[in-house]
Amino acid sequence: MERRLVPTSREVEARLVPTGDPITIPSGVFVTLTQTLGGTYTVIYEGNMARIDGQDADAIGLIPEVLEFKPPANGQISHDQITQALCSVYDPEIPVNIVDLGLIYKYSIDEKNVNICMTLTAPGCGMGPVLVQDVEKRLNAVPYVENVNVELVFDPPWSRDMMSEEAQLELGLF
Repeated sequence: MERRLVPTSREVEARLVPTGDPITIPSGVFVTLTQTLGGTYTVIYEGNMARIDGQDADAIGLIPEVLEFKPPANGQISHDQITQALCSVYDPEIPVNIVDLGLIYKYSIDEKNVNICMTLTAPGCGMGPVLVQDVEKRLNAVPYVENVNVELVFDPPWSRDMMSEEAQLELGLF
């Protein structure tokens, strides 16, 4: 995506990257839109990188992306839909989804529950809680999911070797 200046049409809540601290971006200012992946938006405001949630897309002149799934006829949670939901979550600094980035170590489905074991690119990343909330929100959109349990782990520590080959190529690391 090409960076571009966009005006805010209303006050909007955002999270500073990488600390995760909340900020309010006022109405009528210009922000630099740097990433629009997975229905969230990374902007630069007053020299700081910030992430705007998808539900607030209208504040920067965009239409929110809605993740929708057709309920499987068998009444069971679909592994493909779980993967699709996880692949719709992006790191706000890196244009790669969390699956290809290697942040999802494993997941399991237990009746109507989805259990996720995931990590972060750095243990002190303040965006960790935001990414966990994104995972929970996206997985709760999958038909028949009643509970999402996310366990954030740091053993083994994440390394770029955990990224998919496609992600490494995308980032010029291969």
